[in-house]
Amino acid sequence: MDNGIGFFDIVWSIFWLFLMVAWFWVMISVVADVFRSKDLSGFAKAVWIAFVILIPWLGVLAYLIVRGDKMHEHNVQAMNDIEQAQKDYIRSVASVSAADELERLSALKEKGVLTEEEFASQKAKILG
Repeated sequence: MDNGIGFFDIVWSIFWLFLMVAWFWVMISVVADVFRSKDLSGFAKAVWIAFVILIPWLGVLAYLIVRGDKMHEHNVQAMNDIEQAQKDYIRSVASVSAADELERLSALKEKGVLTEEEFASQKAKILG
């Protein structure tokens, strides 16, 4: 009689571990969406959280059925906000005005780093 752990036992354990991780992922997503929802009152948020905590499976499934479309809209809005913030940051860091660039070039010319021809060439690139 062998009471060791077999291959099927390991596969079965991995399957249950996967289901548990997926369940926590969905549960955290639902709770995060409840708190992120601006269209729910404080009382409604409390009721949803209580429902999800007291009767987890039914609460999460009910939330996904009733508010699944809003959950998707919230995710899309959050991604758009992040993308816009990223674009704004890139623009703020990357934008160097032509006047600043010309001032830098003239300083290099005065120090003798750039010749008159190099200065004219760079100035034409900036202005044109």
